Parts: sequence; C-alpha cells; structure tokens
Amino acid sequence: MEDDFMPVFLINGFLESGKTQFLQFTMEQDYFKADGKTLLIVCEEGETEYDSELLSKYNTEAVFIESLEEMTPDRLVELELLYNPERVLIEWNGMWNLDQLKLPEDWNVFQQITLIDMSTFDLYSANMKPLLYAMVRESELVICNRCDGIEDLSAYRRTLKSMCLKGEIVFEDSDGEVNEIAEEDLPYDMSQDVIAISPEAYGIWYIDCMERRDRYEGKTVEFTAMTLKTPDFPRNYFVPGRMAMTCCEDDTTFLGFVTKSREANNLETKQWVRVKAKIAYEYWKDYNGEGPVLYAESVVPDQPIKGFVEF
Repeated sequence: MEDDFMPVFLINGFLESGKTQFLQFTMEQDYFKADGKTLLIVCEEGETEYDSELLSKYNTEAVFIESLEEMTPDRLVELELLYNPERVLIEWNGMWNLDQLKLPEDWNVFQQITLIDMSTFDLYSANMKPLLYAMVRESELVICNRCDGIEDLSAYRRTLKSMCLKGEIVFEDSDGEVNEIAEEDLPYDMSQDVIAISPEAYGIWYIDCMERRDRYEGKTVEFTAMTLKTPDFPRNYFVPGRMAMTCCEDDTTFLGFVTKSREANNLETKQWVRVKAKIAYEYWKDYNGEGPVLYAESVVPDQPIKGFVEF
C-alpha cells in the first residue's frame, strides 16, 4: 500500500457470523503485528465483546459507530486525526448496505473479508439477498462457518461464487475446512475424451473450472455460448459465454473464458456458437493472474439458449 493512503481492512457479515472472534484472532497473529496504532471501527455490537486487554496489548483503539448516517468521510477523517492510526479495521454492520460506505479519498480498502453463518444462510439469502450481494461482491475471501450437518455444500458454493466471481470461498465446520464438491457429483462425465457441458451445467462448469485447475487442465470441452468481442482483444481471440443473474435481473454478468480460435475474426458479438476447445491455464490481464484460456478446435453456429445461467 502506498504511503499516501490509509489501508483499510473491511470485515463483513450478518449479526453473530463470527466477525468479532475473527478480528480478535487476526490481531493475535504474527502477520498482523506491526508498528503503529490500529483504529478499529465497530459498526455492530454482537454477543461477543472485544477484550480490552487484547486491544491494549496490540495498540488498538476501538470506536463504536451506531448509525450509517454517522459513517461519513468527514467523521472518519476526524477519527484519523484523533488517533493517528497506521491502519484501520472496520467491522461492518450486516444490516447496512455496503454500497453506501463512503471512505475518505485517501483511504483504500486493502482487504475485504466476509463471514457467513451457514446455519442462517438460507434465511438471509431469501429475505436480504441485495445486502448479501453487496457484502460478498468485492470480497477477496468468504468464510462460511458452522457447516456442521450440511451434507451438500456445492449448491451454496455456486450461489456465493455467482455473486463473488474473483473471491475465494471457504467452508468450515467444527473440525476445520470442508471440501464441498467431489468429481463424481459433477453433472457431466469428466472421463470422456470430449466433456459435453449442457446448458443447465454451464454455471457449475464455469465456477469449478476457475477453481480446480487440477481437474480441467488439458481437458477438451464442448458447449453452446454467446460470443463477445471487443477492439481490445488480440487477433484470433474472443470470449464465448452466457449471462448470469447474480442478485436480481438488474444485476447480471457475462460469464465466459478467453478463447483463441481461427474463426474469431469472422464472429460477431452476441452470435450463438457451439465451441469445442481444450482448456489451458495462462496469465491474462482480465483475470489479474492465471486463469482458464480455451484453444478452440471448432466454432460453429448454434441455436440461442433462453434464460440466464443456473447455479
């Protein structure tokens, strides 16, 4: 982080999702012990209270903010001048829409983490999906705790991953991290020479392919998708993909992987095609690192698929 900016660590989650315990645990770790003062802004008080001795030990000042209206850039600048911190931790109130957070110009979110209590996930997802979406959308890490007794986590993973495409999703029970989707549970046959991805399985394949390089590198897949081309793409490249609804019909995103093909120059945006391609993993700027890159063996016209991607 540049010296001219205040690094902000933002912790999201609904009430009793474990935010306070997570922050207190973080303070005790070697990687977080640093010179200078930490300002902890608490926007929600749950059953677990902060240990005053722990705060003092790690040179942390806690400030409690009771309303979203108080969380203004001017108020935050006042706190910065008062406490002169080197870094800021924010425990966000899950009932406040994160889209309404306004930080001072010289404050930057360095890391955003969301904690979710999976025992209440269905309730919040059904009734407060816009708030949930705002919390997880830009998170680097989503920690789903209290997964004990949940036999099939794959559907929850797909729901969260559709909202948080670039973040890591981790499930935990009382014994630690849980692996949630086995290869035999995938809705397509990974043993085939050409893996046929049905329209209904596209969302599952897209998410699993991003996360599981060990499964897909070198595999050949075949699927139907809509083309996307922009002037910024190099010659012979395009993106075949489909639209997904992440929160509501006003929040949609195009899900597709960069593809190299001899036919790319003859394609038009929004044209429907059947793609047969081999999967590689390479650096691409839009991935901010390595990700799936498809090398097409064939691209032929196909019939449109109605509706959004399902997860």
